[in-house]
Amino acid sequence: MKAWRLLLIAVSSLLLGGCLVSFDEPLPAGQTAPAALVGHWVSKDAWGQHLSLRIKRQGTDHYTAISTPAGQARDVVDFTVAGHGSRWYASARMPAEYGGQYALVGFELTDDGALVVYNLDVERIQQALQQHALNGATVETKDGEGVRVASDLSQVFAYLDDPANSDVFVEMARYTRAPSKR
Repeated sequence: MKAWRLLLIAVSSLLLGGCLVSFDEPLPAGQTAPAALVGHWVSKDAWGQHLSLRIKRQGTDHYTAISTPAGQARDVVDFTVAGHGSRWYASARMPAEYGGQYALVGFELTDDGALVVYNLDVERIQQALQQHALNGATVETKDGEGVRVASDLSQVFAYLDDPANSDVFVEMARYTRAPSKR
């Protein structure tokens, strides 16, 4: 599994069930994620396979996710973060076969210490395009139909911050801190 896919499930969505939302613009560097994001996280995927995710800080405003799905090679992806409204977002460049644009996922660090990752619902984003709330187009990827959003980030965040659009987020993964090895 490629590292950017893990961004989509961990600071991203491991299940690219064929549909995804991509953006022309990345999140600009310049913000620092909550300190609790950095560290070693574990989870299980939909098939019960163990997932390991290490998030490291690279400089003041860049991060690296290192994933090691059970029985697979280690993958690495670099990403930036932005806190906007009441949410945090992570963004990484996708491979060329998926258009080479940028993935955008939401995440939160819960009071009980979990890392919860949210993907954007493709159908809801398609509706936003049809209603002209966002600009973009439906695109074909190697895994199926997706949506490419061409709106600038200020328009994207205005849409995402609107409480009427809170159902655009779908929980994709829930990680817990990996136990300390002594």
